[in-house]
Amino acid sequence: MSNITDRNCVVFMSDFGLVDSAVSAMHGVADSVSRKLKIEDLTHEIPPFNIWEASYRLIQAVSYWAPGTVFVCVIDPGVGSNRKSVVVKTKSGHFIVTPDNGTLTHVSKKIGIVERREISEKINRLEGSSESYTFHGRDVYAYTGAKLAAGIISFEEVGDLLDNQVVELDFQMPKTKDNSIVGSIDILDIRYGSPWTNIPYSLLTKNGIKYGDTINVTISYQEIIVYGYNVIFGRSFTEVKQGEDLAYINSLLNLAFAINQGSFSKTYQIGTGEGWTVSLNKVN
Repeated sequence: MSNITDRNCVVFMSDFGLVDSAVSAMHGVADSVSRKLKIEDLTHEIPPFNIWEASYRLIQAVSYWAPGTVFVCVIDPGVGSNRKSVVVKTKSGHFIVTPDNGTLTHVSKKIGIVERREISEKINRLEGSSESYTFHGRDVYAYTGAKLAAGIISFEEVGDLLDNQVVELDFQMPKTKDNSIVGSIDILDIRYGSPWTNIPYSLLTKNGIKYGDTINVTISYQEIIVYGYNVIFGRSFTEVKQGEDLAYINSLLNLAFAINQGSFSKTYQIGTGEGWTVSLNKVN
């Protein structure tokens, strides 16, 4: 466990956008808890209610922050319901404050969770907010996250200890099956429309696939084939002509797909998240 003096940074993520004062209000709560906190943002542009993308953006960023960092993740379509408000401690030494609604899926699978505690709103809720039921991001999560990051409360003082079984979305772990590599379409490189999979480069090399090979790719949604073509596995986009498809390795060292100077996702109507799977094999 990190020392309290290490836990002085709180990082916010939400689907609130930046057109109103919601994010500023959460920052203000954190600042009022401790003027010594470092307050940062991961993103506030998660599509509304998109729990899957929130889960992915967490795993994409968490490991780059120092152990002890507290993340406050507020994508909460069930706000005010009986869904649990939790703080988890990960095996990497980070803390995540969030509704337990699936936002912890990727963290649980790829990093692992050491402990999960339910936030006690009797002691970890912004004073004067008890009659507010729709802004737990400000009243519960920002407040609790800031207190934890500032060392005002310990992790044990968050609330009651729960088991480590978080709510998980449907998630296809990458693997080799029937001479094919299978995985999921995790996210889009939004600006360029390139689908990113969870299939690591190491799994490709393990199966004898190398740069310059042609691979047969099938992308499906709920077992209905949306895309099925042969593509070149290249190091860069310029290895195919403008407008042609290719497979490549992205900045996270996972397999991705693109059209040279085009949008793969728009051209082929490819989505991400639950139900989106990909399979591939080398063309002999």
